[in-house]
Amino acid sequence: MHNLYLRLAPWFVTLLELLLLLAAARLIFISSRSSSTRPSSLLSAERAFARLARRKRLSVVLVGVSVIAVRAALIPILGIPHPRFNDEFSYLLAGDTFAHGRLTNPTHPMWIYFESFHIIEQPTYMSMYPPAEGIALAAGQLLGHPWIGQILVTALMCSALCWMLQGWLPPPWALLGAVLAVLRLAILSYWMNTYWCASVAALGGALVLGAWPRLRRHPGVGNSLLMALGLAILANSRPYEGFAFSIPVAISMLFWLGGRNRPALARSVPRVVVPIFCILLVAAAGTGYYYYRVTGKPFRMAYQTNRDTFATAPYFIWQTPRPEPVYHHAVMRDFYRWELSELERNRTFTGYVQRAAEKFVSWWQFYLGPLLTLPLLALPWVVRQHKMRLPLLICAAMLAAFSVQTWTLPHYFAPATGALYLLLVQGMRHLWQWSPARRPVGRALVRAIPILACAMILLRVTAVLTHNRIEPAWPRGNLERAGLLRQLQQLPGPQLVLVRYGAHHEADHEWVYNDADIDGAKVVWARDMGESDNQKLLQYFRDRKIWFVEPDNPSPHLLPYSN
Repeated sequence: MHNLYLRLAPWFVTLLELLLLLAAARLIFISSRSSSTRPSSLLSAERAFARLARRKRLSVVLVGVSVIAVRAALIPILGIPHPRFNDEFSYLLAGDTFAHGRLTNPTHPMWIYFESFHIIEQPTYMSMYPPAEGIALAAGQLLGHPWIGQILVTALMCSALCWMLQGWLPPPWALLGAVLAVLRLAILSYWMNTYWCASVAALGGALVLGAWPRLRRHPGVGNSLLMALGLAILANSRPYEGFAFSIPVAISMLFWLGGRNRPALARSVPRVVVPIFCILLVAAAGTGYYYYRVTGKPFRMAYQTNRDTFATAPYFIWQTPRPEPVYHHAVMRDFYRWELSELERNRTFTGYVQRAAEKFVSWWQFYLGPLLTLPLLALPWVVRQHKMRLPLLICAAMLAAFSVQTWTLPHYFAPATGALYLLLVQGMRHLWQWSPARRPVGRALVRAIPILACAMILLRVTAVLTHNRIEPAWPRGNLERAGLLRQLQQLPGPQLVLVRYGAHHEADHEWVYNDADIDGAKVVWARDMGESDNQKLLQYFRDRKIWFVEPDNPSPHLLPYSN
């Protein structure tokens, strides 16, 4: 029974959603046989929703405000997340750096003790990731906490999705799509409750897709600037996936500007081409200068520096693995050897198929689940529509891009979030018209989708309140490390913690991460390199209280360090 529980644990929420959907569908089909009409309260709610949707600017604002209000109201129940995964600490390093007015940090004299995943120590000390996510966290840090930046950018992303959908669909459907995005992506998902900042890339994609139909109808500088801003965000958040996203958009623009129904050059050049080119040129110069400061070369990303320093497995499955470098720490060696084993598995037919299935399942579970799979029943009708070709091509381009990657996580698809929701809402519009035997089954199913999405939020929050474990506990993150950090911050004077892992340490449970200004930090985390090799570090930090911790113990706690 315990083994069955462990197997089902990652699927409890999805299974619960499926059961609710099946129950609702059964009730709808049974009730559709009767001649009863819709309750007047439901009609009134739909009319009020439509009236609000027609006030487009207000709808955009309210969508974003609702994200902030709902998640802030849930803080007493769900708490504030703490970082856990290596990527989160890396993004937080970038945020801390930017919040202090710097583009990067000098290499620390004792850098070898601070080496960790997804950061670079040479030629400077910085996150390996592009800067956009760090900028969002820096904004939050300046406002009081990095997570505030995550809340704000997720709210802005949902507002941008609403604005984007308004450019493609009637206002009520656009607002419905934005509401579903709020319920699916912005309240309880890891996009909100971690520090991955996936909402940044989704924001960039929404700006591009929202500007496109408006430019076609009325070429103007404002929408051109928004499109260019979206492209710049993509290039500085998820450049590879953003490039895949941008190819269908660029092809569509070329056909529009040079096709039979092209706008006059006197309008398109000064209002579209020039503004986009100028913004992208400025963005490229800024990005190049950033990487020049970080890596010493304007065309060398920090990501490249990190991979060349540590990794043997390449990013794409056709590339040749690099020779293994000399590692200073066993935990890093083991991690990158695991990466290489994953690459070798992906290069076999069976391994590639298994990995592709794993990628699809994790993507489906995050973006769709049973509830949002329902609108895809109308996909055969959606694909026939000329106006849906661009979002379909974008999703196809993303699929092709993922097929050659060694690793893929759900947020890699973030740039195309707007395209996916456009297809989903268009599917709902077709489903709305489905009336077998003149029974309005389709309309009832469409109405059920947002209601069930709200019900899932309520059920999950209720489970937290009643201490019923249907998903990982809240708040999210490495609570053990966070607890010890709070304990250390309350002690007088600066502190140094030496971290020693066990033989079977999980690499994604890393503890050695530090602030941008290591010497100025209240608490410094370093790797234990043995009594003899630790002496240089202890001498350098001789004014700090020295502690020792073993994170892989069942109950990690601080121990005074003794030579």
